[in-house]
Amino acid sequence: MTTLATTQTDTSDIRLLGKQAKRAAAIMRTAPGKAKAQALHAMADLLLTQKQQLQAENAKDIKAARANGLDSAMLERLALSDTALDVMAQGLRQIADMPDPVGGITASTLRPNGMRVAQMRVPLGVIGIIYESRPNVTIDAAALCLKSGNATVLRGGSEAFYSNMALGNIIQQGLSQAGLPAHAVQVVGTTDRAAVGELITLTDYIDVIIPRGGKGLIARLSADAKVPLIKHLDGNCHIYVDAHADLDQAHDIAVNAKTYRYGICGTMETLLVHTDVAASLLPQLALTLSNKGVELRGCERTCALLPQALAATVHDWETEYLGPTLAIRIVDTIDQAMEHIALYSSEHTESIITENLHAATRFQNEVDSSSVYVNLPTCFADGFEYGLGAEIGISTNRLHARGPVGLEGLTTLKWVLTGNGQLRG
Repeated sequence: MTTLATTQTDTSDIRLLGKQAKRAAAIMRTAPGKAKAQALHAMADLLLTQKQQLQAENAKDIKAARANGLDSAMLERLALSDTALDVMAQGLRQIADMPDPVGGITASTLRPNGMRVAQMRVPLGVIGIIYESRPNVTIDAAALCLKSGNATVLRGGSEAFYSNMALGNIIQQGLSQAGLPAHAVQVVGTTDRAAVGELITLTDYIDVIIPRGGKGLIARLSADAKVPLIKHLDGNCHIYVDAHADLDQAHDIAVNAKTYRYGICGTMETLLVHTDVAASLLPQLALTLSNKGVELRGCERTCALLPQALAATVHDWETEYLGPTLAIRIVDTIDQAMEHIALYSSEHTESIITENLHAATRFQNEVDSSSVYVNLPTCFADGFEYGLGAEIGISTNRLHARGPVGLEGLTTLKWVLTGNGQLRG
């Protein structure tokens, strides 16, 4: 595996990674589906057989993170627990067994001159992925890029350095066992921020950059990148409980959406409740959430119902907490709920709880986020749950890929025309 100095980066080193990735991408473009699946199954086996070594390296990152005062949500993202490794291995196998997207041909059109016109699905090429404290992204990103016939350069955050390097070794072993090029997946082995600055300008070698991280990372890359970005912005997700909701169902969905895992981008951050059902729903829901340690921030009417709630400010409506805090607003109409979402949402994931088909249809048609649900918690915003095997991220872009980015989102289409000597007259 290509490894750079851990404290200082020479820009020529990053360019070398790009050159090597470009050469590997030419091979991966036509790599047999059987070889790609073999590599992924091998990686899944190695994750489990080398679990102790991986967790020993991960422990170094956890220790440093605690010493640096990282919060519980960040620590949760960082940990390679037995369960996390099992899920990663399961994801690898699911991706391995999925149909290969590369080479698929759309239905062809026969032109009047006898020429056939179709499109073929092909890899994007070389994908640079820049991410922060979640080492599982190393495996997910490598697997999806590999299966979709791309080469990738992975640059993880400094807080997961030892974990990412150990996982990179697993990936290299899997590639070797399948006879695929070692440079198909390269992990940048430096914590120097200059590596990121160089990577995002390598337009000769990198075809697209996918960042996964906080607002600071996204803002930096948006300002400085010359390579096109598929952006994953923050997940300020909403649930609206309609006047026609099943309140028992609404209670359970809201609790799940908030407390399933605080540190994921699909966590509900604001709950909007129709005034007709607020008094029936909110006291019991607040009790359940408070017992789970969730702090409540509310509008004036919410605070009148819930003495334990703190007064919400505009900052609360705008915030992706990624922690045990929930903002609650009582609204008079579905239109008011949708107006709130349009004003404050990051266009990630929103849900309506209702038994009214008209309300459900309006919500899904009119709310302009990458995923819009009916009677489901927002924490389903995950490529694995969508049947994609895993995801690179959840794109809030409007071009190319939107929502969870799986295999198809890492490919594009080229036109393929077939004739029999036709000439343009």
